[in-house]
Amino acid sequence: MWAASSDLRWGGDEFFIDLLFYHTRIKCYVVVELKGVDFKPEHAGQLNFYLSAVDAQIKASDDKPTIGLLLCKKQNRLVAEYALSGINKPIGVAEYQLVRSLPEPLDTSMPTIEEIEAELAGDALPDDGSERVAP
Repeated sequence: MWAASSDLRWGGDEFFIDLLFYHTRIKCYVVVELKGVDFKPEHAGQLNFYLSAVDAQIKASDDKPTIGLLLCKKQNRLVAEYALSGINKPIGVAEYQLVRSLPEPLDTSMPTIEEIEAELAGDALPDDGSERVAP
């Protein structure tokens, strides 16, 4: 899967998609909108606009329709159903939860802050665990 944040310009206006992915197996774009507030009906309209714009301007003719995912602080299921009832695009609405630490399976497989900083500074150790030789 390929991902990027994306700013788009249409009709002289600028719009910012939070995350734009391309799913290589199902051959479609995935637009993810992140909201730091509870779900509101206007969020569905904004996401529908982004899906229509990506389908019209970015996706190739052999790509499947773009999928939308709206992640909100809190979701009211009935309000979300009403807001999405007239939209004939694949859109999902879900709540997110913030956690202070990663779950154990991810915690051991993710690099530490120190490892990331060393990698960015060019001081990372080789994958085989041997010492890095200075040039």
